[in-house]
Amino acid sequence: MPRPPRQRRRARARSAARAPQDGSYKHLFSHPEMVEGLLRDFVQEDWLALIDFSTLEKRGGSYVTDDLRDREDDIIWRVRVAGDWLYVYLLIEFQSQVDPWMAVRVMVYT
Repeated sequence: MPRPPRQRRRARARSAARAPQDGSYKHLFSHPEMVEGLLRDFVQEDWLALIDFSTLEKRGGSYVTDDLRDREDDIIWRVRVAGDWLYVYLLIEFQSQVDPWMAVRVMVYT
């Protein structure tokens, strides 16, 4: 069900207010060295040693949702792990307050 015009305006205003922070982080994580550092610092799994970080490739993230809306993902990378491609999806979302529906939102994003 579409949002009423007032709610759409508020949602656009919230999105615009986040844009500078989102843009800064998107810029940082558009560099393969930053993605490698993020994975090395935060992923504590044995398979991390199998990643060939020299194969990191930034991928496009545009698609159409089931309800025919255009979407732009935050940042998608792919990298070779033991000869296979692994896709790394970086979802960057700034919140000014607690959102009890965040788990649902993340599920919709992915």
